[in-house]
Amino acid sequence: MSSKKPEQYDLFSRPPGAPAPANAPAPAPETAPVDDFGDPPFFPDEEPPPIDLLDATQQKIIAPQQPRIYGVSDVVRLASRALEARFGDVVVEGEVCNLKAPGHLYFTLKDADAQLPAVMFKTAAQRLKFRLADGLQVRARGRLAIYDAQGKFQMYVEQVEPAGLGALQLQFEQLKKKLAAEGLFDESRKRPLPFWPRRIGVATSASGAAVRDIVRVATRRAPVKLLVAPCLVQGEGAPLDIVRAIAALERQADVDVIIVGRGGGSTEDLWAFNSELVARAIARCRVPVISAVGHEVDFTIADFVADRRAATPSQAAELAVRVYADLAREADDLRRRLQRAGTRRIGDARLRLDGELARASLIVQRSMDLRRRSIGQAGERLQALHPRARLARDRAILVDLERRLRRPLPDRVARAGKLVDQLRARLDAAMQQAGQRRRRAFEAACGKLDALSPLKVLERGYGLVRGADGKLIARASEVAPGERVGVRLARGSFTATVEKVDKDGD
Repeated sequence: MSSKKPEQYDLFSRPPGAPAPANAPAPAPETAPVDDFGDPPFFPDEEPPPIDLLDATQQKIIAPQQPRIYGVSDVVRLASRALEARFGDVVVEGEVCNLKAPGHLYFTLKDADAQLPAVMFKTAAQRLKFRLADGLQVRARGRLAIYDAQGKFQMYVEQVEPAGLGALQLQFEQLKKKLAAEGLFDESRKRPLPFWPRRIGVATSASGAAVRDIVRVATRRAPVKLLVAPCLVQGEGAPLDIVRAIAALERQADVDVIIVGRGGGSTEDLWAFNSELVARAIARCRVPVISAVGHEVDFTIADFVADRRAATPSQAAELAVRVYADLAREADDLRRRLQRAGTRRIGDARLRLDGELARASLIVQRSMDLRRRSIGQAGERLQALHPRARLARDRAILVDLERRLRRPLPDRVARAGKLVDQLRARLDAAMQQAGQRRRRAFEAACGKLDALSPLKVLERGYGLVRGADGKLIARASEVAPGERVGVRLARGSFTATVEKVDKDGD
């Protein structure tokens, strides 16, 4: 049994016998190539020729042939050709470091023991499906050569794939981390769905199963209006087409919610919904957006940014449209509950009103009895006094009291309310007058204080004179000729020297 291990193939390699790619360089010949000077190229792993040669027949030392002298460019070109002949198509795995991206990508591939400079030209870098960054473990495919201008050994990279995660998965994780850091996934920015949308916008393929499922489920649940904006849902131009469809639906004034999605498929089929363009279009949409991409196990960037995520397009229709029959039953139940609650509250209110009326009637009855007894006692006293005029006046007073007693209570409350309003108005007026008086007194005091200010005196041409010790000088005898004094005016100050002292007014 052969002990040879089975060959392993990575993403870039091809099995033996498979045709070489169109852009792959020609394989190295089995015999060593000959350069333009007629000499075979020198490889480091070959044994160098001996310095001296011994002729066995003549037993003498024969001087070796003198080596050919090469120009620097010739040596560099020959070495580069030798590298390309042996390493014209190679895959190197290592960690990216020292990445620079002025247009082309310049970086270094390294492992624990060595480093390899590499360059990836702009046209090849534009085909990358993820963002190259320091620290990534990658597999780079290209050719080894020497940069003639600097004699620098480096690798010219044509393709790069992550050594761990796939390119699409890495791109997904990088974009997810970026948008999460910007807050596009925060629950606080997500809006609730409308209870009963006037019209539902749908951004999906017009020929796919998703739009049929949405229309079927939505119209079965309730008589709603749908507006479909057809767009590509996979392929290179799909992200921009989805963004246009969302913008077109958003411009419709009666569209209250938008469903964006498609049916199931492979990761590549669903990749349009992992686009940053689509994510930002969903985030800035003025109406709530439901993401319905693929099946329940599929998650895209659009799902994280959208206001609601639906596992399937059918579930998105269920989230956007309530069942009309359920709402009708709920409305009937609420109407019955409202009627029962209203009847119960009316009954309770009637019982409370009857109790209040009974208590009020009892109070009025007692008051009437007291007034009646008082009137009876007054009549007895009048009858005892016998003056007819006084009896007539008292009878009129009694009639007025009885009339006032029979007057409804709300009239008295209204009069009391008017009195309170009048007192409040008088209080407000008094407070305003008092405030004005205090303000005028304060302004007068400020005027007096300003008039007595020393600064006002200085503005009339007076000055403050201070001696060398800083004390104010009020008498001429406090200074002597030749002494320096400071003079403070209303605007600024200066220093003067005393030339003469007149003490007559001292």
